[in-house]
Amino acid sequence: MIHFMSATRHHLARSLPATMLLIACLAHAQPAPEGESGFQPRPAAVGERFIAVTAHPAATDAAAGILRAGGTAVDAAIAAQMVLTLVEPQSSGIGGGAFLLHFDGQKVDAFDGRETAPTAASSDLFLQADGRPMAFGEAMVGGRSVGTPGVLRMLELAHRRHGRLPWPDLFAPAIALAERGFPVSHRLHTLLANEQHLQNDPQARAYFYDAEGKPWPVAYTLQNPALADTLRRIASQGADAFYTGKLAADIVHKVREHNSNPGLLSTSDLEHYRARERTAVCTPYRRWTICGMPPPSSGGIAVAQILGLLEGRDMAAQSPQQGVASAEAIHLFSEAGRLAFADRARYVADTDFVPLPGKHGDSPAALLAPAYLKQRATLIGTRSMGKAEAGQPLPATPPAGNERAPERPSTTHLSIVDGEGHAVAMTSSIENAFGSRLMVNGFLLNNQLTDFSFVASDAQGPIANRVEGGKRPRSSMAPTLIFDREQGDLLGVVGSPGGSQIINYVARTLLAILDWQMDLPAALALPHFGSRNGPTELEQRGDQPSVALQEALKNRGHALRLQPMTSGISAIMRIDTATGKRWAGAADPRREGSARGD
Repeated sequence: MIHFMSATRHHLARSLPATMLLIACLAHAQPAPEGESGFQPRPAAVGERFIAVTAHPAATDAAAGILRAGGTAVDAAIAAQMVLTLVEPQSSGIGGGAFLLHFDGQKVDAFDGRETAPTAASSDLFLQADGRPMAFGEAMVGGRSVGTPGVLRMLELAHRRHGRLPWPDLFAPAIALAERGFPVSHRLHTLLANEQHLQNDPQARAYFYDAEGKPWPVAYTLQNPALADTLRRIASQGADAFYTGKLAADIVHKVREHNSNPGLLSTSDLEHYRARERTAVCTPYRRWTICGMPPPSSGGIAVAQILGLLEGRDMAAQSPQQGVASAEAIHLFSEAGRLAFADRARYVADTDFVPLPGKHGDSPAALLAPAYLKQRATLIGTRSMGKAEAGQPLPATPPAGNERAPERPSTTHLSIVDGEGHAVAMTSSIENAFGSRLMVNGFLLNNQLTDFSFVASDAQGPIANRVEGGKRPRSSMAPTLIFDREQGDLLGVVGSPGGSQIINYVARTLLAILDWQMDLPAALALPHFGSRNGPTELEQRGDQPSVALQEALKNRGHALRLQPMTSGISAIMRIDTATGKRWAGAADPRREGSARGD
């Protein structure tokens, strides 16, 4: 945990063999965004006592109900996640994992519920008989890609530390909704209609599609009695009901008995899974302090690096005009992203297996040292560097390979502040849309193991994010808390789904809110941009990006990729109103989230 005032005062966190051809092939395996389903701007909600923002109105309603009943932010997050398992099955659920940041008024705690590789897994998990890596689609569908789910153990641990209402009460909204049914949303229908693999699983086909194989229409009432029964067991018996006994046996059977791509998950893997409490990554940025998630997520470090690399620039002068960022702002942000992603690929993985550079292998201090970031920032010139190389945070940094595994962006994020001013930022995921396409007892299983590098090394050395038994695959999830640097007051809660694009989504949102002083709806609607150390990516929406903007960037040496960028940002900020300070919350217009406050 980070004792926030101390960390702010002393700036602790800032003082702190495959062939190259195969690696190059993986570098071009770009993940497609989770499908588009429209763009609908939404006004901010305002709350005096509490505020909740989640990826679906039903989950937001559940969170708000728990908060009205006197529950904590953690209580509300648990209720929301159970509902999201039901209504947003493509993105997250109890068959996946999560990262959670919590602020209790004094300190920030980081809870790690990331999936783990089966104990029997090794670095050849995703290699074919001839030694070549499997295609992503081939590896993803079926049991091979399923890691030990972690979200329930993590939520149980967070509830033990910071919950108030009884555990069973937090499952009641989801159980009731699963039994009576919920209306299929336009987004869920759209994603089901475009899905290629889900009907190969008999349980999933019977649940999501009609007798002719067509997805249930929008507004169809979809009931899930199997999930209601699963949640009822977990509510009455605790997370042990999931990790031992019949539910655990059913999960393992589903994974190991897949007819074409069986996996290695065992009942022992489930029984021995443990959530972890880790030290949050808290770094000063101008007059704020930004807290993020440490490894095995790369999100906190990469966001902190991007901001640190830009701190010497007058980003406020680059405020967007008419809702569009300038070529200069996009250039600077994309170059900072290239540098951060280069370090991410070289150094960041599960620190229980691969230490970060520095004396203390679980500390990002060397990667976030002001002198190191200042030196790296000198590489940002007037023209794009194209592709950045990883830095040398320490003189004797050992050689390591550069990983290129894509992350698929089917994830969810929720942001909550309760009546005591305590906060949760939680990002959870089953990885690709609909995960491994395996459904068991009413929920889908993740395919998070494909977040590992498919190869173990390259010409430069071992790859940090290689597969190892019991290891947690590197993530980009970036739940984020914003504080006033001098006073230590909580100012905001931010996060997004989006695979490795999460890092740029969150960092760009922080720039919009903090440097550019945009209100939440405008900040969330701003077209995305950035680089993951490849092309400069620009969100394609309507008549944006303009030809003039594209030409300005090309003249600076940027290779451009125009594409939809379906983020799902949930954001909360402290605001001043005529009647005093309030919380404002807003959901991303690219998905179906909502905000509610009292």
